[in-house]
This record gives sequence, C-alpha cells and structure tokens, in this order.
Amino acid sequence: MAKDKTIYTCNACGGSTPRWLGKCPNCGAWNSLIESVPEAASGGKNRLSSPQGYAGLANAQPVTPLSAIEAQDVARTPSGIEELDRVLGGGVVEGGVVLIGGDPGIGKSTLLLQAMDALHRAGLPTLYVTGEESGAQVALRSRRLGIDGSQVNLLAEIQLEKILATVEATQPAVVVIDSIQTTYSDQLTSAPGSVAQVRECAAHLTRMAKSTGVTVILVGHVTKEGALAGPRVLEHMVDTVLYFEGDTHSPHRLIRAIKNRFGAVNEIGVFAMTEKGLKGVSNPSAIFLSQHSEPVPGSCVMVTLEGTRPLLVEIQALVDSAGPAARRLSVGLDKDRLAMLLAVLNRHAGVACADQDVFVNAVGGVRINEPAADLAVMLSITSSLRGKPLPKGFFAFGEVGLAGEVRPAPRGQDRLKEAAKLGFTVAVVPKANVPKKAIPGLTIHPVERVDEAINVVRAIN
Repeated sequence: MAKDKTIYTCNACGGSTPRWLGKCPNCGAWNSLIESVPEAASGGKNRLSSPQGYAGLANAQPVTPLSAIEAQDVARTPSGIEELDRVLGGGVVEGGVVLIGGDPGIGKSTLLLQAMDALHRAGLPTLYVTGEESGAQVALRSRRLGIDGSQVNLLAEIQLEKILATVEATQPAVVVIDSIQTTYSDQLTSAPGSVAQVRECAAHLTRMAKSTGVTVILVGHVTKEGALAGPRVLEHMVDTVLYFEGDTHSPHRLIRAIKNRFGAVNEIGVFAMTEKGLKGVSNPSAIFLSQHSEPVPGSCVMVTLEGTRPLLVEIQALVDSAGPAARRLSVGLDKDRLAMLLAVLNRHAGVACADQDVFVNAVGGVRINEPAADLAVMLSITSSLRGKPLPKGFFAFGEVGLAGEVRPAPRGQDRLKEAAKLGFTVAVVPKANVPKKAIPGLTIHPVERVDEAINVVRAIN
C-alpha cells in the first residue's frame, strides 16, 4: 500500500516544504514546521495563465471616485465594560471582527462572558461558541462570576459549517468564537489548529460578518514567545487585534489594542481580577506607583502615554557593586536601550557604572515601549548610585539622544496636567515641552541636556 504523501507547513508564514527542516526557508522561524497532508489540487485549468489574458473571465465592475462616496461615522454599541470599550474605541462595531489573544488562564474567556452578558442585558442577541469547554463548564463559570439568570445563548461546537448554520438560524448581533484554533472545516483535511484551518475558518467568519453585519469576536492562542499562534495573515484579516497582558500571580490585567480600524492603536484598558470576575480600574496610575512614606533612592516617577491615556509609572533602579562581569537587567523596559542610556550617562554626564550591576524595573508589571522614559531611567540610576532620593512629588520624562540631548515627548502638556492632578509638584522635562501657560501647583524645570538635568536635581535637593 502506497504511503500518503506529506508536506511540512510553517505555523508562522504558511509556507511549505517537502521535508522537515529546523528553520523555515521562507520566513526563517525555528521549529515551526508541522507535518500535514497536502490538499487535493483542483482539476480545472488555470484560465488566468491563458494567452487571451483576462478577457471573458468576468465582467468589468464600475468604479467610484472617493469624493463621490459619502463618509459616515461608524455606529458603536457599548459593551457595558468601560475599560474594554476604551480599547475598542467606544464599543463593538456592526460587522466588525475582533481578535483577542493572551496567555492561558489570563482571563480572556472570563472577560468575554461578562461582556456578552452585559450586551444581552442591553438588548442585543448574543451567541457564545465554545470549542474548548463543555456547556456545563461555561455555566459553572457564569455562576462563579455572579452572572445569575444569564440568557446568553451557548453552543459547544468546533465544526465551522455547523457554527455558520447556527448563526444564520439564530441571527445574533454578537458572536464569540472560543477559540479559532479549535475550529475546523470539513472542506479541508488538515487537523484543527493547522495553518490552513485557522486561515480558512477565519476567512469564512470574516466574510460572514461583513455580509450579515454580525460582530464576531475571535479568541486566539499565543505561542510561548507571546505572539498570536497561526499564520500572520490572521491579524491582517480582522479589524481589531487585542492582547491580554499581565502576570498570573498579580491581580491586575492589561488589555492593549495593537490594531484597530475603528479607533486608536496602543490604547490600554486596566482590570483587576476579583472573585466576581474582572473589574475595570478607574485610576490605573495608583497601580503603577509604589506607596513610599518618604522618598527612597533609585525611584523616579515618569508619565507615559498609552493611546490617549497618560499614566504615571514609577521607575525603580538598583545600582550595586558587580562581580567579575557587570550585569544589566531590565523588567518592563528594553534591555538594549538601558545599555545605551548607561553609555550616554558615562560619556555626557560623567556618571560611570561600568563596574556596577544595574537593575531597572517598571512597577506594576507595565511594559513601557516609548523613549520618553529615558530621562526618568537615567535619573533613577543616578539617584541609586549616589544613595540620594529624588525630591518628594518629583517626576520627569523625555527622550535622550546619543549626543546627550533631551528631546521632547509627544503631548507633553497632557502629561504635565495628569501629574499635577495627582498631586505632583516638581518636574524636569524637555525645554520644548514647557507649556506657555503655567500649571497651578507645578514647578517645571526645563532642560536641554542630560548633564543639565542631573545638575538641576542636585540643586533642588
């Protein structure tokens, strides 16, 4: 009996090879090739390659100039969870497709079950499709969350054709697919979770959403590196991509928008995990600020910008004598950028840490990606090295260049106002970020270079 022919398909890019390789030849990903059975080729001739060209393949379609198309605002329906609505741009959109990913156990299913119940209570028919749990397990979670008497329709199914038929029969306004990796189509022979199945199932669900106006929310698995599992085209197909972040040992969770066709990207929502599910945090800056009765060395507060929301985050640094090789470790900040800032400190401010271990941490588990944290990181390192705390009510922000200059941060006035609202009184900021009108209760020290910022801090102390 002849052996069935197999191919190896890359989980990252969808490319295939006839034999297994440690590294994908198409995208360079390691250990991403999975054995699968090739799809049967269609027997029809490829008419696109005919010498006659495209004539006769299809009728030409009319085109319309952009100026003749009426632009309309997208109608949004609030989900009933304020922090989720903030990340979505105001609520769910009719016909929109949302992809939400996160680590196992982070709270994706809990949040969506709460959101679906709130939408149903607001008058929208909903459908929750679970492929990883039984109906009894989902019902048990709803009881545990205090969602008594929920009328959310539930379907435990993983076959795509049955899911689409149920959606057509029940006509819900919002559908949750938990998860896209467990869904499969009978049209393909590959196993659920394969590149082909994930791509085709997501494409069918997206077409259904656009043609019927049903809002579809897809739950996606993530790899051990934290990226969404499956082909990259999955993120291109959907309208919104959300990432659920947080430490499972911490009660706080962050949900971040990476892509949003209907709102701002990099918007952030903050939740606290309680016995009754996820609760929105109205003042997230309180999470990221440690409670010190008196200022301590190595601590500096900065104002970061997450989408449209300014957040106050405490940067902590610890400089200690090193062993044979000095270590540089950062949590919540880029390690390579930390090494660059230490070199700038040495060259342009005369603060040498070559023989010291340097540890930097962003309090609260938040990850800071913007360069506006540079000045606060450098001031916290200097404070720890000298053993002198920064003044009470002090904060700083600004990007630092390799030449030692302090560059302005975007929306500096919003950052200053947020800090003043929370009771901070002293600021060291780039000169270009100084507002034209003074902010009551806030003393601002503008600086243009790193050494100038360190001298200003010394003078204040």
